Amino acid sequence: MDSPSLTALFVTLVVLLGLSGFFSGSETAMMALNKYRMRHLADQGNRGARLAAALLERPDRLIGVILLGNNLVNIAAASVASVIAMRLMGQAGLFVSTVVLTVVVLIFSELAPKTLAANHPERLAFLASPILRPLLVVFYPVVVVINAVANTLLHTLRLTQAKSPHGLSEEELRTVILEESALLSSRRQRMLLNIFELSRVTVADVMVPRTDMANLNIEADWGDILAQFRASPHTRFPVYRKDPDHIVGVIHGKDLLKLDGLEEGPPGRETIQSLVREPYFVPETTPLQEQLIQFQRKRQHMGLVVDEYGDVVGLVTLEDILEEIVGEIQDEHDMPMRGIRPQKDGSLLVEGQIEIRDLNRQLGWDLETSGPRTLAGLIIEELETIPNEGTSLKVGGHPMEVVRVRNQTVTVVRVYPDDAERGWTD
Repeated sequence: MDSPSLTALFVTLVVLLGLSGFFSGSETAMMALNKYRMRHLADQGNRGARLAAALLERPDRLIGVILLGNNLVNIAAASVASVIAMRLMGQAGLFVSTVVLTVVVLIFSELAPKTLAANHPERLAFLASPILRPLLVVFYPVVVVINAVANTLLHTLRLTQAKSPHGLSEEELRTVILEESALLSSRRQRMLLNIFELSRVTVADVMVPRTDMANLNIEADWGDILAQFRASPHTRFPVYRKDPDHIVGVIHGKDLLKLDGLEEGPPGRETIQSLVREPYFVPETTPLQEQLIQFQRKRQHMGLVVDEYGDVVGLVTLEDILEEIVGEIQDEHDMPMRGIRPQKDGSLLVEGQIEIRDLNRQLGWDLETSGPRTLAGLIIEELETIPNEGTSLKVGGHPMEVVRVRNQTVTVVRVYPDDAERGWTD
């Protein structure tokens, strides 16, 4: 039988090196796949994605068939290279073929394919899957035996590892959102991150304090009630009797408008009282995530916030919670920035009682929210004393000046958004 020509041997060697590169690249591509995107593409009917998903259901068998094929072609390539070297240089050619083949395999069958696969895992994995699937079927008995031996050895050495969960933890998902900035707009990215924060923020952090609540006195004259309703941007009002601390229910603006349209004259107290709905109370420690679900279940839009003693300390609305996700929601009654008045010199006059969370949201700041809830409280904490009017300081890197102090409380603060112009220093 005639020996194969050198040309045939060189062609065979190139084919074997190409197969080696295929197996090496396939392993890297399959392991680097984004499994969530792969499942999404598989659900959309992508054949390569479906095959890849099926192969990755048993990664041990997939790796087994890839390594089996890679080792077979590498050994065959070494044998062919030895034959070529022997024909060209005799016994001395064995050493030369070993060195040359090592370099060639490292560059063209390992490093280059794996680098390419790492940069384009999806494209290469989906192309390789239709080839790997029948190879797994053909070599299935061998792969099963190899895996059994390997698993037995690992079990004997107590090197087996518990299966990792398929899902992502909250922190892992947060990292994915932050890293996929190229796929998500900054607004969508911020909204997704804000959703995670709902479980860490309580109702007390976003509620309207009791002192700022727009309440209606159920015992006031009809004209006064109607005038207060018309002057307010709100549609729902806590109702009290005699004492604002004694809230007896909630009344809806549309019900008041129905009474106003009657021609019989001003309604009586009993008629007005009949419009009052049962109050919905919310503990101040309730996480926003849970409260959002409760609003949905109970079909409520507003809740009265109570402390541990059952006293009303504020109110929270569905809009307050949604603003934590999507940002400030403004309607035709809202000022451009609530509690903030822009000045001609570029500074901002800010109410001292503005919530830190509102300030962060409206100005894009990142002040600490785990301490004082208001800007006035944050300034007093920073200075460790009640400041005088005209006191200048920096809070969170932002220069400020106390403009007005009333009743031992900071009521107005001037904020300079651009501290570079004013030469402020920490």
